[in-house]
Amino acid sequence: MSTQPDIHAVKAYLLQLQDTICAGLAAADGGGQFLEDSWTRAEGGGGRSRVMRHGKVIEQGGVNFSHVHGDAMPASATAHRPELAGRSFEAMGVSLVIHPHNPHVPTSHANVRFFFAEKEGADPVWWFGGGFDLTPFYPVEEDCQHWHQVSHDLCAPFGKHVYEDYKKWCDDYFYLKHRDETRGVGGLFFDDLNQWPFAQCFEFMQAVGNGYLEAYLPIIEKRKATPYTEQERQFQLYRRGRYVEFNLVYDRGTLFGLQTGGRTESILMSMPPLARWEYDWQPKTGTKEALLQDFLVPRDWL
Repeated sequence: MSTQPDIHAVKAYLLQLQDTICAGLAAADGGGQFLEDSWTRAEGGGGRSRVMRHGKVIEQGGVNFSHVHGDAMPASATAHRPELAGRSFEAMGVSLVIHPHNPHVPTSHANVRFFFAEKEGADPVWWFGGGFDLTPFYPVEEDCQHWHQVSHDLCAPFGKHVYEDYKKWCDDYFYLKHRDETRGVGGLFFDDLNQWPFAQCFEFMQAVGNGYLEAYLPIIEKRKATPYTEQERQFQLYRRGRYVEFNLVYDRGTLFGLQTGGRTESILMSMPPLARWEYDWQPKTGTKEALLQDFLVPRDWL
């Protein structure tokens, strides 16, 4: 953990990233706009939430920036990192989830974040985290390959095994144990990144943040005009239920946000606007719906 972190540079990048991603997604949507909702946190910090609803392509999506700070860590963090007990902290990041109307356009998620904690008489503790992942309902092989090719290429300058390691971490993290399936086709996930000098860690976080639009926009463009049936729409809503299950049961970011007194509406922005559950529903063998299960097992996409 060498060199003193430049917190101001990280914050400036994250604010710019939120602007860039919102502009790119709004252009791809071709009709909807992100509305901004700024908020403050009584214990320290705040953020700006940007949400699009009822766009041409995006049924609901949010791109949120937050920067919170406080004198004591929440239980979820000290359980994961006991050395943080008794430290003041700052946490900042951009997090987004996009839920399109069309079942042939995958849901996508991305997040990049920075954490800093200090106390008098001790070295500061800091790390980066983040990644992005794709959740298709009617997956197309070439889309999944493109998503992972972008992931691989942005990792390549940082080491031979970086993509391989962070791809596996993503597969393992976005796994619904109670369903015995992954949430989607994965991508990248990393956390506790501080083993390189600060500048290199920061550069990698930026590569991931900048790579999201490169990975997602071509897929939107290819699939947004695909015709779909009411049956396909209902299947999309059913599969969105898995997204809700993951976020409420397993997602560490959701838990951290709620435990640190973050803004509930912004934290739960990741939920789809509509979802459904059906008791013991199983797709019929040989249908397009049944094919999805073949994609919910980790594989080498490249």
